[in-house]
Amino acid sequence: MTWNVFVTRRIPQAGIDILLKYCEQVDINPHDRPLTKEEILEGVKERAGVLCLLTDTIDKEILEAAKGAKIFANYAVGFNNIDVGAATRLGIMVTNTPGILTQATADLTWALIFAVARRIVESDRFTREDKFKGWGPLLLLGSEVTGKTLGIVGAGRIGTAVAMRSIGFKMKLLYTDTLRNDTLEQNLKARRVRLEELLKKSDFVSLHVPLLQETTHLIGSREMGMMKKTAYLINTCRGPVVDEKALVEALKSGQIGGAGLDVYENEPQLEPGLIGLNNVVLLPHIGSATVEARTKMAVMAAENLVAGLKGERPPNLVNPAVLKMSH
Repeated sequence: MTWNVFVTRRIPQAGIDILLKYCEQVDINPHDRPLTKEEILEGVKERAGVLCLLTDTIDKEILEAAKGAKIFANYAVGFNNIDVGAATRLGIMVTNTPGILTQATADLTWALIFAVARRIVESDRFTREDKFKGWGPLLLLGSEVTGKTLGIVGAGRIGTAVAMRSIGFKMKLLYTDTLRNDTLEQNLKARRVRLEELLKKSDFVSLHVPLLQETTHLIGSREMGMMKKTAYLINTCRGPVVDEKALVEALKSGQIGGAGLDVYENEPQLEPGLIGLNNVVLLPHIGSATVEARTKMAVMAAENLVAGLKGERPPNLVNPAVLKMSH
């Protein structure tokens, strides 16, 4: 085929191979960094399709510069980086890669629960700095996980997967969601409660909500004030769900026991004061960073792109209204 496509950042080879099979020209960002707006504007010109990342802001100007493009395939579950309304008006399909990150993100959530409760990162640093001079009864005491109460805020796919992993730890389970979750209630005897009750009773509060207007700063100083002083806050969903300034204060003052974060309010910038705290584990947004998940994402994004180029309905189209416009 004579299609010419642009990939804004190198993705796992399995996805590139699909593009090479169907497209005459595949140009990939040669730098190991997100492109600047100017570079994206230049890159999307005269392309049949674009495979972009969540870190790329695809606004109206970029979509207009991509004259003739049929599709922008986003390598992510979220697509708030793309002006979907403008894309639809311009007749451009937009796709995402849903459902793939569930297990990887749920695994990472548990890694954070254990890392923060048992002071794993702190203990590793302590040992590497040659401070370990022998076992001591009060050395780096943490908190047990087994038998504690886990609070799931947002019981969708990932929230459910995190909760199901608690079976082996005999935890009590609370969840808050707009919808009832039969899986959790039947398998884990989970109770659906209001957010306030969940915050007051949970030993671990794990966030799994989408980023919407009503979930921005869902957890602020008022909410952290309701949590137990020994409780831990885990965020693997979206950074702005937590008021990071308030979190730094809560961690400094001992208002909560600790936190485990994979996402940040102003990513990749961290709220001043966060780095210096021992009672928080900080990860560089690696929720989906497994070979399996990232490869599946690459394949799905590439398959979406090729389907769109062929004039078919891509499997993960987020703006179906665009199809009505093209007929």
